[in-house]
Amino acid sequence: MNILERYHAMEYGPAPEARNEADAWFAARDFGKALFIGGDWKAASGGKTFDTSEPSSGKLLAKVSDANAADIDAAVSAAAKALPKWSASSGYQRAKVLYAIGRAMQRHQRLFAVLETIDNGKPIRESRDIDVPLAIRHFIHHAGWAQALDRDFPGHKGVGVVGQIIPWNFPLLMLAWKIAPALAAGCTVVLKPAEFTPLTAILFAEICERAGVPKGVVNIVQGGPEAGAAIVNHPGIQKIAFTGSSEVGKIIRKATAGSGKKLSLELGGKSAFIVFEDADLDSAVEGLVDGIWFNQGQVCCAGSRLLVQEGIADALIAKVKVRMSRLRVGSPLDKNTDIGPLVDLTQLDRVKGLIAEGARQGAVCWQPDATLPSSGYYHLPTLATGVSPANILAREEVFGPVLATMTFRNTEEAIELANNTRYGLAASVWSENVNLALHVAPQLKAGVVWVNGTNMFDAACGFGGYRESGFGREGGREGMFEYLAAKLPLGPVIKPATSSAQPVEQADGVAIDRTAKLFIGGKQVRPDGNYSIAVATAKGKLAGEVGLGSRKDIRDAVSAARACKSWPEATAYNRSQVLYYLAENLSGRASEFAARLTELTGANAKAARDEVELSIERLFLYAGLADKFEGRVHQPPARAVTLALHEPVGVVGIVAPDNQPLLGFISLVAPALAMGNTVIAVPSERYPLLATDLYQVIEYSDVPAGAINIVTGRSAELAGVLAKHDDVDGLWLFTDAETCAKAEADSIGNLKRVWSGNGRSLDWASEEAAGDALLRRAIEVKNVWVPYGD
Repeated sequence: MNILERYHAMEYGPAPEARNEADAWFAARDFGKALFIGGDWKAASGGKTFDTSEPSSGKLLAKVSDANAADIDAAVSAAAKALPKWSASSGYQRAKVLYAIGRAMQRHQRLFAVLETIDNGKPIRESRDIDVPLAIRHFIHHAGWAQALDRDFPGHKGVGVVGQIIPWNFPLLMLAWKIAPALAAGCTVVLKPAEFTPLTAILFAEICERAGVPKGVVNIVQGGPEAGAAIVNHPGIQKIAFTGSSEVGKIIRKATAGSGKKLSLELGGKSAFIVFEDADLDSAVEGLVDGIWFNQGQVCCAGSRLLVQEGIADALIAKVKVRMSRLRVGSPLDKNTDIGPLVDLTQLDRVKGLIAEGARQGAVCWQPDATLPSSGYYHLPTLATGVSPANILAREEVFGPVLATMTFRNTEEAIELANNTRYGLAASVWSENVNLALHVAPQLKAGVVWVNGTNMFDAACGFGGYRESGFGREGGREGMFEYLAAKLPLGPVIKPATSSAQPVEQADGVAIDRTAKLFIGGKQVRPDGNYSIAVATAKGKLAGEVGLGSRKDIRDAVSAARACKSWPEATAYNRSQVLYYLAENLSGRASEFAARLTELTGANAKAARDEVELSIERLFLYAGLADKFEGRVHQPPARAVTLALHEPVGVVGIVAPDNQPLLGFISLVAPALAMGNTVIAVPSERYPLLATDLYQVIEYSDVPAGAINIVTGRSAELAGVLAKHDDVDGLWLFTDAETCAKAEADSIGNLKRVWSGNGRSLDWASEEAAGDALLRRAIEVKNVWVPYGD
C-alpha cells in the first residue's frame, strides 16, 4: 500500500508506548512490603496480600500487601505523631514540600503515566496528557495555598488527621485531589487506594521519600474493605474524604454519624449532555466522545445521558454513529487507542448486565461493527436510543461506555429531563447562543456545568456535586475549606429533653385563652393531630400552649417550602430589603419580645433587652450580606473562565436551640434566608412562644408564603422527620448528641447536608457564630465553565 492509498484508507499502524521502565520498576519493587507507614515500607501485619491484574490481558501484575485494622491503627498513630510539628510549620515550609512533590512527579511523569495505563487500562494518551499533568498541577497550585493560608483563611487551621479513600478510575489524580489540599492545610494523611489500582500510589509514596516529606505526614495503606472500614471508624481520625459510589458513601455517612468527624463525599453521577438545535453539531459530537467514552465511560461525571432537541435528533444521532464507528478499541499502551479495557471482569459483567436490562425495558442498543481484542476486559461503545426516563440506562450509573439518548422539545423540558435524576454532579450544555446556555446552566441541579465543552478540570476550580452525588468540593478555595476548621464558641453539653409531660401551674388572673398555631405556607394552621403542649414560665406557671407538630405537619411545611419559588428566584437585593424590613418590624416590638424572654427564661431585663437588640442586629447583618456574599470568577490555564456561582442549598430544616432562644433562632434562620433558601424551622422546644410571637412580624414584613415555615413540638421527633425527608436538602440542628447522631444517620436517603453542634450549644452572641461561617453552610457552589475564542 503506497502513501496515497494509506491516506485514503486512514489506517493507523501500531504506536505502542515502551513499558521497559515500568517493567524494571516492577522487578525492583517488593510488593509484599507496600504499606508506607511513618516513612517506612512494611508488610501487612496479618501477612495477607491481594492480586492486582492488567485489565488489557488479565495477567497478574503483583501481589500487594493487604492492610488490616492493626495496620490502619499504626498508620493513624504515625499521622498523629507527625501532626503537631507539621501543623505548626510555616506555610512557606509546607509550600516547599508541596512544590518538591510536584517537581519530583514531573521528573517521573512518563513512568507515572505508563504505570497508570498498565494498572487501570485507560489509554496512554489520557494518562500522559490529562491525569498526570493535572495531578502535578494540584500539588504546585496548593503550594500557593499553603503559604497564603493565614491571609485567605483567617481563624482557620487544619482539621487534624485525615482519612482518605480513593477509587480506581483516576488513581493518581484522585490521590492528588485529596493529599495536596490536606498537606497545604497542615493536616496529616492516611490514604487508601483502590484494590484494583494500587501501583501509582506506591510510586507516589516513593516520591514523598525523595521530596523530603516528613515521616508520618503521608501514610499510604493498600487494602480492601477491612482497611477502608478501619479508616472510617478510627477514633483518631478527624476527617474522612471519600470518592466512590453513592451506595458506599451512604454507608460512610451512617458510620460517621455522631462522631464529630468532618466528612466530604464525591460520589456517583448521571450527567446530562444537552444539545440544543442551534449547537455546532460536529463540535458537540467531539465533546460527546470526550464526555462519555473518556476512560471507557468509567467517570463519575460522564455525560451518559444525551438530551437532544427533537429537530436535530436524527442528524446528530447519525453523526454520533459515524464517529463511534471510527473509535479505536485496543491496547491502552497504543497511542492511537481511543477506548481501552474496563478495569476488571466484575465491571465488564456489570456493564453487560445493565445493557441487557435496558434493552429489556425498551431501549434499542447499537454498537459499531468492530472486533475486540481476544484477551482483556473490553467492551464496545454502545448507543441506546428509544430510552424512556424510567429506563435503567437513564437512571443508574453504568460506569461504562454506554450512552442513553432522549429528546426534548423546548428549553423547559430539557431542564426538567436533566434534573430528573437523584444525582447532581455535572452537566454539559451545547448552544451557539451564550445567552441560552447561561440561562440554562444555573437551573441545572449539578455542581459543575460545562458550556460547549466537557470534562474540564483545574486545581483552582472546585468540583463536587448536589444530591446523591455527595457534598463538599475538591479543588480551589472551596476545596481548602474541606480540610480547615474554625474554632466555634462551644457551650455546655445539651441534655436530652424529657418526653413526659410536666405539670404546669395555671397562671394567675383571667385572660382570653390563646393557643399558638403552626406557621405553614404563610398561614397560621392547627397541627394535624390537634394536640398541644403547655409552655411554662421561668416560675413554672402556664405561659401558653403551642401546637404539637407531627410528621404530617413537617410534610405540609416541606411542600410549602418547595412550592415557594419566588424567594430563591428573588434577587439578592430584594431578599436584603425583606430582611431589613423584618429587622425594622422586630425593632418596633422589641420591648414585647424582651418581656417575653424575661417571662420564659428568667433573664433579667437588661439581658433580655440585649438579646433582642442582638437579634435585630443579626437580621441587619444578613440583610446587608445578602447581596455581598458572592461567587468568584476563576481563570484556569485554559481558554475559559469558570464562574463559581453561589446557589441556595434548597429547602433547609432548622432545629433551633434552647439557649438564647430568640437569638439562636434568628442566627440560624436569617443566613439561610439571606442566601435564598426556604426554611422549615423547629423552634426551641422549651421556649417556642418566642418563635410563635414572630408570626405577625413575618406576615407584615413581605416574606413570601412558604419561605419561612415554623413547626413547634418535640425537637428530637421533628428532627428525625426532617432528616428522613428526601425533599429536605439541608439540616441544621443544635440539640442533644443522641438526636444529632440519629439525624446524621437518617439523612442518607438523599445524602442531605447536615450541620450539628454534636450535642453542644453555641454562644450565639459571639462573632464566630455569625457572618461568613454560616453563610458558607447556606450555599452550594456551582462552577460553570465558559470557553472563549475560536
